[in-house]
Amino acid sequence: MSLWLAASLLVMAPTALAMLCTYLIRRYVGLERLSANNEVAGFTFATVGVLYAVLLAFAVIVVWEKFSDAEDHVALEAGAAATLYRLALGIEGEPGVALRAKLNAYLESAVTQDWPAMEKGKPSPQTTLAVADLYAVTLTYKPTDFRGAMLLEETLRQLNTLTEARRARVVKAAGIVPGVLWFVLFGGALLTVGFTFFFGNANLRAQSLMTGALSLLIFSGLLVILTIDQPFAGAVKVHPEALVDVLGELGGVRLPARH
Repeated sequence: MSLWLAASLLVMAPTALAMLCTYLIRRYVGLERLSANNEVAGFTFATVGVLYAVLLAFAVIVVWEKFSDAEDHVALEAGAAATLYRLALGIEGEPGVALRAKLNAYLESAVTQDWPAMEKGKPSPQTTLAVADLYAVTLTYKPTDFRGAMLLEETLRQLNTLTEARRARVVKAAGIVPGVLWFVLFGGALLTVGFTFFFGNANLRAQSLMTGALSLLIFSGLLVILTIDQPFAGAVKVHPEALVDVLGELGGVRLPARH
């Protein structure tokens, strides 16, 4: 779903419906009966509004932080891959050649297979096997001196960093907000906007506009949460440009960054 379509369904439609309900309720209930609720409903609405505002703001902040973390994990993974390739240049013989080849294969698999799989919230089995191949090739290197031992140690450390970064992004691909919180967020939105229908303002147009503004603000916040809840799927997502750039620098196949 495109961002514009999501905004139309989640923001514009509920806002228009909320403004329409203000007119309908005024027509069938009447100003006098609604005005009698202003004092009591005002205190209740203040409490409900503050509680929901805190919950909505907390959800937006948490989701945005996790989205930013996903970008950092991809950058960390790309940095570890670039370092691994350069360390492999110091490994003589077949292990060094094989490690560079397997690293290219891993990056290509991550871009072409892992990213499409993460859109469905799952890792790619092929990319997982590519990680195992990296470890298998690295462990075939048998250093004979101190320099080689240090080189193997650093290679394994960078490989561990790459593996941990991939695992972190795979975990975040499934989404951050649990189902029960979605229920509370949307239920709270309907409750908060619905409270405005119990007020009676002599200026019906002004009351309708205020209700629409509140609805627009609340559902825009929900749109932000829904859009970036899964960092690797949807209209706004983390792309593998960092890995594509590393693959190009290492002489691998030039792949499109966006899928």
